[in-house]
Amino acid sequence: MPITLQALFAPDRLALQFAIKTLIGGGLALWLALRWGLEQPAWALMTAFIVAQPLSGMVVQKGLARLLGTLIGTIMSVVFMGLFAQTPWLFLLALALWLGLCTASSTLLRSAWSYSFVLAGYTVAIIALPAINHPLTVFDQAVARCTEICLGILCATASSALLWPMRVERQLSDQARAAWRSGMNAARATLAGDAQARKGLLEILGRIVAVDAQREHAWFEGGLGRQRARAISGLSQKLLMLLRIARSVRRQWKQLEPPEAEQLRPWMSEVQQALDHPDNATLQVLRPRLLDASHDPQISSAQSYCLVRFTLLMDTALAANTALIAVEEGKETVDPPRTLTPHRDLPLALVFGARSALAFLVVSCFWLATAWPAASGALVLTCVVCSLFASRENGAQIGMSFMRGIFLAIPSAFVVGQILLPQWSGFALLCMGMGVPLFFGALGMAKPQIGATATSFCLHFIVLVAPLNAMKFDVATFFNSAQAMVVGVGAAVLAFHLLILRNPAWHGRRLLAATLDDLVRLTRRHLPGAESWFGGRMADRLLQLARHYPELPEPARSRWDDGLLGLDIGDELLHLRLSLAVAQVPVGAPQRRYLDGLEKVLEQGPRGECADALEQPSEAFLNTLYALPPSDAVKLAQGAVLQLQNSWRAWCLQQEHSHGLA
Repeated sequence: MPITLQALFAPDRLALQFAIKTLIGGGLALWLALRWGLEQPAWALMTAFIVAQPLSGMVVQKGLARLLGTLIGTIMSVVFMGLFAQTPWLFLLALALWLGLCTASSTLLRSAWSYSFVLAGYTVAIIALPAINHPLTVFDQAVARCTEICLGILCATASSALLWPMRVERQLSDQARAAWRSGMNAARATLAGDAQARKGLLEILGRIVAVDAQREHAWFEGGLGRQRARAISGLSQKLLMLLRIARSVRRQWKQLEPPEAEQLRPWMSEVQQALDHPDNATLQVLRPRLLDASHDPQISSAQSYCLVRFTLLMDTALAANTALIAVEEGKETVDPPRTLTPHRDLPLALVFGARSALAFLVVSCFWLATAWPAASGALVLTCVVCSLFASRENGAQIGMSFMRGIFLAIPSAFVVGQILLPQWSGFALLCMGMGVPLFFGALGMAKPQIGATATSFCLHFIVLVAPLNAMKFDVATFFNSAQAMVVGVGAAVLAFHLLILRNPAWHGRRLLAATLDDLVRLTRRHLPGAESWFGGRMADRLLQLARHYPELPEPARSRWDDGLLGLDIGDELLHLRLSLAVAQVPVGAPQRRYLDGLEKVLEQGPRGECADALEQPSEAFLNTLYALPPSDAVKLAQGAVLQLQNSWRAWCLQQEHSHGLA
């Protein structure tokens, strides 16, 4: 059955509950707005549908973000109107710059709170544009819009919290266990060198980013939600560390001679089996055996490094198990977790901000040239679509889904608003006339595949019907508003098509430059939080590289390898610094000299002629480490220095091989 028919005529229980909750919240908001005689009750109803989310914590967080953005937008609308009311061109130019700035800021924030910037961008247009011919009324309009929007937020939040509440923190346990299972599978596949290791890496990175995003919503669900939110941060950190150490073990394994690898093959098999069934008892039994084997005087240094890293992998797997239990039980973690830091892309944010400003200026010129009264509605809709979708790389596709929702809303709203409602009277009949289409729209909103189209249908259906205490029925006004919607969304989609980044190689070059910059900063960054800072940013970049990977020609796909090698070098650098910190040995001056040399090499970037640039600094620092009393931490540091040298050489040789092609 097609997804649309399934969503509308064969919905599941959760979709029905979501639709009923959304409809009740919207109906309550509309009734109160009509009862209190608010100027435009439709805004209260629309807000209830805009903030509707399947999970209660998401509704609260989105409602608070919307409220904050609305307040900021309200203040800026009064400021802009006060400064530029007599100069329309300057007013529209200032509004375009504000919209571009808010779009760029929402792109950079990479958080659920970025929705505040979205609202701050288009709330100015909602309040100021209708008042441009009557600037003295802007304050009254600002107060009215704030009141209506706050009413919609409160009603939607109450409906979601009281009727079949679905809490984010309850679902975090299942998501956390799925992420933990994917992490163990990815670590095992990495050790085995499976062909599916890349797919497993992407899966675990995607799950870590997804479950970490839910953490912000769970924060608004009481004490247990906040405890689980903290525990999720700890689990994400441990899974990234597990992935990092598994890759370091695989790199160390590749350095073994065939007889050495064959001698350690039973240990490799035991470790893989332990990760396949990673219960604490198995890991705790295997760990001391690996540690004892690493002290065997009959094995080589490379074998000893490998076994010590196996031991560290078992420790990290145990820590990941503990973090998972903390999430499931809602307990405080032993060590304070660090929040993952996302990659922030300033050039991309500026491009997305320019998208919004360009679309707004095009429709502004159309308004000033034609003096079409309904063009202000088109401008408002352009602002809304640009604020919501200009920061998405697939903004044009989402915009077209939005357009489909408008085309579905126009005939439905005409039948209800121009044919049925003129013959009906009373709030009950109004609810029946509007409730049936909105109920089916809410069912579609519950399906992510058609969510954009369904949301657009609901919002524009409400705008076209425009419920009031004293309804006005005018076919000419109806079709003018419908045309303005099509023009506004069309201008936004056109801007998305014209100003689009079609060259994935450009993305790869920027991500490579950002990775090198992070590696340079990692040589000096404080160790507490460095794991989450670097791991979160690299996870984000690898996911972006993977998204563009299929679009690249075969030679240019080395960008993905650039990302992996950059991740490996950062992992080894973290590994080295952590090992030296654990060893607590007096190597401050030699360590600083080595890190300074490494920083200078990283600043130059990987090039074929720099393949041996780390050879001399590594040799000098290794001599210092060899002179220290033997310990597992010192042994790990020695292996990390060697792996840094090997990974850098591999990166430089790859750049030499792919130069001029990638």
